[in-house]
Amino acid sequence: MYQASDARYSSMPYHRCGKSGLLLPAVSLGFWHNFGDTGHYETMKQLCFTAFDHGITHFDLANNYGPEPGSAEKNLGRILHENFMPYRDELIISTKAGYTMWDGPYGDWGSRKYLLASLDQSLKRLGLDYVDIYYHHRMDPNTPLEETMGALATAVQSGKALYAGLSNYNGETLEKAAAILNELHVPFVINQNRYSIFDRTIEQNGLKKTAVRLNKGIIAFSPLAQGLLTNRYLNGIPEDSRVRTDGRFLKESALTEEKLAQIRALNEIAASRGQTLAEMALAWVLKDGEVTSVLIGASRPEQILDNIKALENTTFTKEELEAIDKASGFAK
Repeated sequence: MYQASDARYSSMPYHRCGKSGLLLPAVSLGFWHNFGDTGHYETMKQLCFTAFDHGITHFDLANNYGPEPGSAEKNLGRILHENFMPYRDELIISTKAGYTMWDGPYGDWGSRKYLLASLDQSLKRLGLDYVDIYYHHRMDPNTPLEETMGALATAVQSGKALYAGLSNYNGETLEKAAAILNELHVPFVINQNRYSIFDRTIEQNGLKKTAVRLNKGIIAFSPLAQGLLTNRYLNGIPEDSRVRTDGRFLKESALTEEKLAQIRALNEIAASRGQTLAEMALAWVLKDGEVTSVLIGASRPEQILDNIKALENTTFTKEELEAIDKASGFAK
């Protein structure tokens, strides 16, 4: 039986989600990749052990993470049952629903039917009585926002979720959703959105400013831009990279000469800070205290340890920030 490290809380910072009572580790572990049926179970276990031993208490999933959809939850459920049940109250487990999960008209988007049925399925796969955070995974243009938020309220009121979250929302819709959830007395505490040096959509669509003004947390996924903000592509495209082995999320067409030049310029800035490019990229997301946590993915335990090193320096000079903006094409 797994025995967690006694030193697991000695170095990881924990940040409050807005003004709620919930604290999240500065770095959280995402299950988007490497925890599906194509992964290796022993490796999955070691990833979870390494994360928790170093203070990463938050494991983030969605109903459709795989492949096959649902398999990441199923695999984590097995890991929890075999190794982590003595530590359940030290863990934050989150899941989501909003993308296609099953055939027919009730397995997608944001209806009450879908969200509540999906939560029951997720709990069964995870082998849990409740999840700590339940997210609506994406905005639904066709379902009334009141219905979707009402489903999140029911999830919390039923005891099947402790907190509600929103993912891939923009600032305008976040504000409307937050007002509804507030009226329903739902502890809505966090927004999950893509955010990186290369993807600043949440700055452009008002999400970041609105979340801060409303005292809601933000957790950033893809902070390394699907691996672009690492040393993987400094000398071109490796044969074993995700671009070549799994082109669903990172296309080879994205690696233009201009993009490669940007990556190399950012790497030079990172080196001048005494960091790897990945460490700097993670530190950049956390730099202003407005992002609660960054979600990392990993295929090897060593990657988790490397990413945690970013927390050693999340302070940037004005000149460094200007250089990063210029190198990444966001110069004002």
